[in-house]
Amino acid sequence: MTQQPDVVVIGAGPIGLACGIALQQAGYSFVVIDKGCLVNSLYHYPANMTFFSTSERLEIGNIPFTSLQAKPGRAEALEYYRRVAQWFQLPLRLFEEVSSVQQQDRHFIVRTSKAVYRAKAVIVATGFYDLPVRMNVPGEDLPKVTHYYKDPHYYAFQKVLVVGANNSAVDAALETWRKGAEVSMLFREKSIGERVKYWVRPDVVNRIEEGSIRAYPQSQVLAIRPGEVDIATPNGMVTLANDFVIAMTGYQPNGQWLSSMGIQLSADEKQQPAYNPTTMETNVPGLYLAGVVCGGMDTHVWFIENSREHAQLIVADLQQKWRPGSRTSV
Repeated sequence: MTQQPDVVVIGAGPIGLACGIALQQAGYSFVVIDKGCLVNSLYHYPANMTFFSTSERLEIGNIPFTSLQAKPGRAEALEYYRRVAQWFQLPLRLFEEVSSVQQQDRHFIVRTSKAVYRAKAVIVATGFYDLPVRMNVPGEDLPKVTHYYKDPHYYAFQKVLVVGANNSAVDAALETWRKGAEVSMLFREKSIGERVKYWVRPDVVNRIEEGSIRAYPQSQVLAIRPGEVDIATPNGMVTLANDFVIAMTGYQPNGQWLSSMGIQLSADEKQQPAYNPTTMETNVPGLYLAGVVCGGMDTHVWFIENSREHAQLIVADLQQKWRPGSRTSV
């Protein structure tokens, strides 16, 4: 049987949940669908990760977020968003992957691995954490290579190459080094990124300067083999003995999937999706974007704290167009 909510929200991250709350408060029926668990991206963050933002800037639905420190950690965030979803009793459809979104008779047919939905509007709040930016080098698919870092203990007493110079890379390098790993860092930039958390950056800079962590700036990976890695440095090629590669090369939205729904992407390298910033509606009427997916390849524009308002913008636009439960315009 085809289910017929007013709105389908794709993505059960913080912004998808915020959209669900706003829809609920406005009286719309809806479902929030995610191919993984609740706040799936946050779940896959490093176990010891601390947010850059303070807890109040991560709040949704006017539910207070209290944490032991001003800046909460991953575990506190998971607990907070779970309790928010529970408080509002949001209709979640977890571990349900969306296969297609198609327009049909002024409605959207959303097909998933478990059901079919016919909705008046669709909100895409999928983020970008599921699709890593690949290095495109031989050996990248070896078991010793990962684009996701979880816990430092696994790398104890191993030779580890961390690729990247921003927050994720720095956290991985420092944590694995402190668990006894022999750590090298490689990055294209001249130095550690300026966006690195201000209380962490001096730590990694000092470790590099004292030689505890070996750094290869303005360098790149050439090839990966079971026991070693070839890298290109300003002084020529270097072969490093290596057990694991942690490639913190960033992540990107699934532009091909957005295009399949009819969303236009800019022709430049940013692949910016087309949307109205006052309503968050894309070039496809009734199809909205919310959260970090709005930035395209420029993934340093939108965060939880500055995209929470997308939910209110979308609902305000919906209220101008049609009433909850109605299949006709206002």
